[in-house]
Amino acid sequence: MIKEMNLRVLPQQAASEQDLKVYIGKNMAVDVSAIHAVRVLKRSIDARQRTILVNLSVRVYINELPDDDGYQRIEYGDVSDRPEVIVVGAGPAGLFAALRLIERGLRPVIIERGKNVHDRKKDIALISREHRVDSESNYSFGEGGAGAYSDGKLYTRSKKRGSVERILNIFCQHGASTSILSDAHPHIGTDKLPGVIENMRKQIIASGGEVHFETRMERLVIENKRVVGVETHNGKFFRGKVILATGHSARDVYNGLFDNDILLEAKGIAVGVRLEHPQRLIDQIQYHSAKGRGEYLPAAEYSFVTQSRGRGVYSFCMCPGGFVVPAASGPEQLVVNGMSPSNRGSKWANSGMVVEVRPEDLPQYEKYGVLAVMKFQEELERTCYVNGNCRQTAPAQRMTDFVNKAVSYDLPVSSYAPGVISSPLHFWMPEFITERLREGFLHFGRISKGFLTREALMIAVESRTSAPVRIPRDKERLEHVTLPGLFPCGEGAGYAGGIVSAAIDGERCADAVAELS
Repeated sequence: MIKEMNLRVLPQQAASEQDLKVYIGKNMAVDVSAIHAVRVLKRSIDARQRTILVNLSVRVYINELPDDDGYQRIEYGDVSDRPEVIVVGAGPAGLFAALRLIERGLRPVIIERGKNVHDRKKDIALISREHRVDSESNYSFGEGGAGAYSDGKLYTRSKKRGSVERILNIFCQHGASTSILSDAHPHIGTDKLPGVIENMRKQIIASGGEVHFETRMERLVIENKRVVGVETHNGKFFRGKVILATGHSARDVYNGLFDNDILLEAKGIAVGVRLEHPQRLIDQIQYHSAKGRGEYLPAAEYSFVTQSRGRGVYSFCMCPGGFVVPAASGPEQLVVNGMSPSNRGSKWANSGMVVEVRPEDLPQYEKYGVLAVMKFQEELERTCYVNGNCRQTAPAQRMTDFVNKAVSYDLPVSSYAPGVISSPLHFWMPEFITERLREGFLHFGRISKGFLTREALMIAVESRTSAPVRIPRDKERLEHVTLPGLFPCGEGAGYAGGIVSAAIDGERCADAVAELS
C-alpha cells in the first residue's frame, strides 16, 4: 500500500527516516516494520514560533518499496542527421535549449566562448590568487554560465512561464540530488553543479549534438534580412537558426548588436553591495534562539524588501553558509557575487543588497542611448576597481559605519578570498544608491532586531544582478522583432533572472524554433 500524508514534526524527527517511520506508524496504527520507505515530496520550515516545526508532505510505502528513481526521466534520441540549430552560450538557457531541441528532433550546435566547466576552475582560482581576470574564462563566461560557480539556487518566481518541476527533474536525471524536488528552496550547491552540467554536455554529444568551447561568436550572419548563422572569432561559420543565450555580462555582444543597428531596448538593473554577516547571527535572528540553529536545522536564510523614494531596495541571491566571490569578466572591473556549497557549511551568510535603477535615473548617460545603463554599470565597476587599489581587493565598510557615514578603521574577517580594504562606500558610490540603501538598512534593522550590526560587512560592488539591455522579441514566435532567425534567450536577452527561469526560457526558445522549422 502507498499512502500520501502531511506531517508537522520537530526538526530532529524530520532529519531521521527511522524517526519518521516511528511517528507515522503511531499515527496510522501501523507496525513500523511494515513501513519499508518514506519519500519526502515537499519540505519547508516553519520558524514563526519559538518551537520550530518542519512541514512535510510524504509518500509512505507499506509492505512494498519504491519502484522508480524518484524523478521523471526523459529519453533523448539520436539527432545526428537532423537540421542544425546554433545555440550561442552554454549557460542554463543554452544547455536546456539544447536538450529540448534534441527532444524536438533538432540537432543543437553549442558555441561557448569560455572553457569547459572543469578547466574554468583554474582561471577562476587565478582571480583570487593573482588578481588576474581572463576575459574569456571567469565567473561569468564558460560552460554553465554565471550560475555554475555562483550558488546553484533553483527557486524562481517565474512559474507562469513554464514548469519548474520539469526543470528540477532534468537536473536530477543528470546527477542532482532528488532533494531538490522536495525542498521549498532547492539548491544544488557550487560544489555539485559542475558535475551536473558536465553530464548535460555528455548527453548532448551522445545524442549527436556538438559543443565547441573557446569559440566566441564574432558576428551574426545575415542574408536577406534574416539570421542564417554565426561566424566565430577563429573564422568558423555555423549555419542555422540562432538561439542567442550569451548571459548578462557579454557586453561585446550588446555593443556588436548596437553597432549593426539591431534593435535593442534599455532596461533597468539593481545595484548595491554584498552584505556579509556571521551565519550564527542570522541563525539566531531567524530561529529566535540565542543557541542558533542547533544540530538539525539548516543554515538560516532571509529575504527583505522595501521601498525608498520610489525605488525598490531588497536582498538578492541570499547565500547562507556561503562565500563572497570576485565576479569581474574583464580587466579594470571589480564586481562581487555570492555562492554556497551544497552543505552551506561556512561561517558566513551573504546576500546582495541592492537598489532598483531605471534608465531615467541616469540622465548623464542619455548620450549612450539604449546602452546607457550598461555604460553606468561599466563606470561604477571601474570606480570600484580604482577604490580597491586597482586589484581584486574589494572596498568594504562595516554596516553601521555606512549608515552613520563613518570610516571603518578596522574590518571583520571576510570570506572574500582576494581580500577587503576599508573604504567609505557612502562617499564614492552614487548618492541615489547609498541613500536608499541606508534607509533600507534602517528599516530592515527595525523589523529584524540584530540585523543592523557592526559585525556585518558591506563589500562593493554588486552590479550584475540582471542584463542592462533587453533584446526585443515577438511574444508568440520568440524571434527578434525585426530580425527573423534570431531567438534572444535567457538572462542576457532580458527574459530571465536565475538558473531556473533561464532554463525555462531556453526550453521555450527551443520549442519556438521547432515550431518554425
